[in-house]
Amino acid sequence: MTLFLTASALILLFTLSYTATCVASPFGNCRKCRGFGYLARTDRKGRPKRGKDCRRCQATGKRIRVGRWIYNRAVHIHRAGTR
Repeated sequence: MTLFLTASALILLFTLSYTATCVASPFGNCRKCRGFGYLARTDRKGRPKRGKDCRRCQATGKRIRVGRWIYNRAVHIHRAGTR
């Protein structure tokens, strides 16, 4: 019984902290370019150089978090249904 309560408390804590993160910072770094906005390449000598713009984030380096995307969809559906 105690293990169940501990697991439930941890899940609730994780959910609330992720919700707070989505409210405070709805955008996170792009996973593909790691927030640079472009893909880092190296030349023949091994020196880093700028690659092509990231297609996933359109060179912004940011992406919308999954929790915020779900919230935005829910708000859109609610507004469309109550008009």
